[in-house]
Order: sequence, then C-alpha cells, then structure tokens
Amino acid sequence: MYYVYILASRHHGTLYIGVTNSLQKRLEQHRAGKGSEFVKRYGVYRLVYTESFERAEDAITREKQLKRWKRDWKIELIERDNPEWRDLNDLLV
Repeated sequence: MYYVYILASRHHGTLYIGVTNSLQKRLEQHRAGKGSEFVKRYGVYRLVYTESFERAEDAITREKQLKRWKRDWKIELIERDNPEWRDLNDLLV
C-alpha cells in the first residue's frame, strides 16, 4: 500500500504533501527531524489528511496533482474529512 499525506503545522498553517509506502515510519522520521528540511524548519508534524493507493505510480501521480493545487483547494480537501484539523497519527496505532 502507498500513501499520499498532508501534514500541517497547525490549523490553517503551513502544509506539506508527501508520498510513502509506510505512513507510520515516515511520520516517525519527520518527527525525528529526518527526511525533509522543510518539515523540520517549519514544524509541520500534524497529519491532517491521507489517501491510500495500491500502486506507487498512482500515489506519485496524486501527490504531484495535489502539489499543483491552489492552497484553498487543499484546505477544502482537508476540511471535508477532518474539519477540526486533528492529528490523524493517533488513528494509525
């Protein structure tokens, strides 16, 4: 399984979009300050949105699509399923 995910620094804060085949491991890396200077610099650690895909190619295509989206569209996408911007990492355990 492959995942596209969106991290946020806070409610309506800085956003980061990534792709991984192990969401839990990738989040641990981000929170340890490894893997992305952007995430580390801006404190973007709150998992606010995920999508899963069977094929890596589909996940990468979706990640690229989301990165081209306007910020307002990304916020609407997050708030459709997570209006409180709660950290979804707690649901992964």
